[in-house]
Amino acid sequence: MTHDPGEFQISLGLDEADDAEALRHKASRALGRPLSDLPEVHVVRRSIDARRGRVRFELLLSLAPQAAIGGELPREVAGPKRVIVVGAGPAGMFCAYQLARHGIPSLVLDRGKQVQPRRHDLKALNARGIVNPECNYCFGEGGAGTYSDGKLYTRSHKRGNVRDVLEILALHGAASEILVDARPHIGSNRLPIVVTALRERLEGVGVEFRFNARVTRLLVRGSGSERCIRGVALADGSEFETDALVLATGHSARDVLELCEAEQVLLEAKAFALGVRIEHPQPLINQMQYGRFAGHARLPAAYYRCATTVEQRGVYSFCMCPGGFIVPASTEVDGLVVNGMSLSKRNSKHANSGLVVSVEPADLERAGFSGTLGGVRFQRQLEARAFEAGGGKLQAPATRATDFVNGQSSSTTPASSYLPGLTPANVREVLDAGGLPLAERLASALAEFDRRMRGYLTEEAVLVGVESRSSSPVRVVRDDRSLESPSLAGLYPCGEGAGYAGGIVSAAVDGARVAEVIAGKVSHH
Repeated sequence: MTHDPGEFQISLGLDEADDAEALRHKASRALGRPLSDLPEVHVVRRSIDARRGRVRFELLLSLAPQAAIGGELPREVAGPKRVIVVGAGPAGMFCAYQLARHGIPSLVLDRGKQVQPRRHDLKALNARGIVNPECNYCFGEGGAGTYSDGKLYTRSHKRGNVRDVLEILALHGAASEILVDARPHIGSNRLPIVVTALRERLEGVGVEFRFNARVTRLLVRGSGSERCIRGVALADGSEFETDALVLATGHSARDVLELCEAEQVLLEAKAFALGVRIEHPQPLINQMQYGRFAGHARLPAAYYRCATTVEQRGVYSFCMCPGGFIVPASTEVDGLVVNGMSLSKRNSKHANSGLVVSVEPADLERAGFSGTLGGVRFQRQLEARAFEAGGGKLQAPATRATDFVNGQSSSTTPASSYLPGLTPANVREVLDAGGLPLAERLASALAEFDRRMRGYLTEEAVLVGVESRSSSPVRVVRDDRSLESPSLAGLYPCGEGAGYAGGIVSAAVDGARVAEVIAGKVSHH
């Protein structure tokens, strides 16, 4: 990411972090200008540098005033809903927002519930192991990210206006720190408030939302190369017609992929990753990352990222949650999926992260999972095996990290944040159920990560299975320029579920990008 030539960097010690005078003195020295001649400085980006045995705050500063938060607001929209958006996650919500900026009305459909009633289904998941297939950690207003920490870090700056997305979130209740933190997050306690405010703003200008509205059929007119989208049918029998259908259903809407396949919408298998959640005591991670500075009042719960290659396949940490919790993210009653989340203060005693192994379409073919939806069948098989190994009620099979590397089952497990509870088991057997060497590759990577971060491989760490929804194993093909399906005119695949994003911000950027294309097309009719 390049910086404006008018920007400059300074470093601050831990005891200088909240000292405005220290900041100005260092800015003065960095610019070679006396304090008396120094205008107001603005923080553009803030990060922590914990390398080389020291810990400091790195600040990117600017003398230019910062733009007003929020940018262009949505306009009043009226008339027939010429665009239907399926999915009220970040891709769908920001698509509707961008359309409203152009004065284009839309109807947003979501199979789940609004964020507040959604909490009741999450409580049933955590407390009683009961899965509502329509409303859970993956389905419902705000999408999977709403109750999965609200991590906003992205590398998608070339795909669209990331700053605009962050400003919209800040305008609707996210802490303004997300505009400057190098690894911004909102927290699962605050993001529902932000999502609600965003939806209420859109409803206030005329955008329509319908929840408990699962799409069961794509309505198509024409034949052959003349086929185009006509609308959608819902589970309650109602139908809605439209000029443009945005498919923004998230990485877990497997039934939507099956609907697309049934309607001969062009799909393709893509690489994805699958593995476990690994959980450590947070103080242990703090010690590894901060050394003698661990416990300093100004330091947040420490983050880590690790990656390596084993047998030409990537093995890496994913969605790391400092001071967080492992949660049951199942969407099907006979499968177990785990994910991570944390609150805004990130003050849990535990740190967890996805630890996943790359899976290529060719790997699946060799293991007998052929066809475009082979990756979905592979995910389901491992999720079913995890459910069985846990013993039901969403208890999760778990193995201490040291036992996992030694190829053995655990008889006990350490304390965990996972509320349904852990079942001591052999997680290797779960990962090997699909016929790929995931467990062996993961074990090799764990040994490598321990060489880089001494203490990472410890009996205090536990591997919890399975983390299988890191991304969609299928891409709904779209044209690079028109962003439209080449096999069904008027269909716009979008976001994570369609294979074009990986996280809240990149999904939101993709939703806004699709909206821009649709706005250009609609305005010419």
